[in-house]
Amino acid sequence: MTDTVTTDTISPGVPATRFAVPGRIAVNHRAAVEWQTATLTEIRRETPHAATFRLAVPRWAGHLPGQHLMLRLTAHDGYVAQRHYSVASAPDDSGHIELTLDHVPGGEVSGWFHTVARPGDTVEVRGPLSGFFAWPGDRPALLLGAGSGVVPLMSMVRHHRARGLTVPLRMLVSARSPEELIYARELDAETTPVFTRSAPAGVPVGRMTAAHVAPLVAEQPAGGWETYVCGSNGFAEHASRLLVEAGQPVERIRIERFG
Repeated sequence: MTDTVTTDTISPGVPATRFAVPGRIAVNHRAAVEWQTATLTEIRRETPHAATFRLAVPRWAGHLPGQHLMLRLTAHDGYVAQRHYSVASAPDDSGHIELTLDHVPGGEVSGWFHTVARPGDTVEVRGPLSGFFAWPGDRPALLLGAGSGVVPLMSMVRHHRARGLTVPLRMLVSARSPEELIYARELDAETTPVFTRSAPAGVPVGRMTAAHVAPLVAEQPAGGWETYVCGSNGFAEHASRLLVEAGQPVERIRIERFG
């Protein structure tokens, strides 16, 4: 994700967890407050402006899809910059996690990652954080994201695939163009992309609308949808309004916004 995250952590190899609506998963206090060193091991380009950074974190406490971490960079002169970033990878026991970052104009931390960072460099991280936006995979999930808001949602999609879960999962993701659609090579039948500036021939161009959202909400799998919305303030407001108008209960809409 880009910079600031607003929402709300648990630990590794998390067992399937049941939580009541609205549902908040307990935070692992030690993991949430303890800084540890992470080593950059790989950089993968996703779009012209976004890349995935794979980090080795030997003492990572484990996470649930949808959670994020705090990352800290310290300059040679002692200057410190901290940012929240969503975890893009599915939970596993590899000792690695992945972050996908947009190159934000003037961004101190994203700028360092995109222009300076090389495999072998180290940063400090603590987490995972946020028990509210986490999805353990125990109930149907309807995901709506825009731009880098797809990052925590992709962690959910990857978790769903890796575990072979049969619980329904659908995702709507908005991007300016196919070239700027993060994870385009990974998206499959569970995902419907919406393009706001340019699109392949025959694909409409424009914002996410009721025509995209209402049919999915109407499907109503057993137990109903738990919906997860992630993106800018403007997108979060727009998408959550579409969900409510389509009949999605307000208390089953989880929002993570950045900006």
